[in-house]
Amino acid sequence: MFGAARKFLLDAVDRDPRPDPAEELPRLTPRAIERTRMPRSRERILANLDEMYREAFERAKATGDDAQMVSLDFAYRREQLYFEILLDVRDAIERNR
Repeated sequence: MFGAARKFLLDAVDRDPRPDPAEELPRLTPRAIERTRMPRSRERILANLDEMYREAFERAKATGDDAQMVSLDFAYRREQLYFEILLDVRDAIERNR
């Protein structure tokens, strides 16, 4: 038991206290943005949005929650517009590179 404790403590002294960069969380920095290409297509992003809202809408419909269905319909159209604007900005930035 003492041997295990000694090994644990001595191994801790031998280890580098700095974390391995591969284990660090990714950071959204200007440099990271420059290095990263946007892999998701416009169609995939909008399809994911559609699927997410469709599932929520179907749940609201199944429970007969008309207010929730109206709210989801508005939210879906608003989010779709936001994503389209962001995707247009992304496309413009990619064209200028």
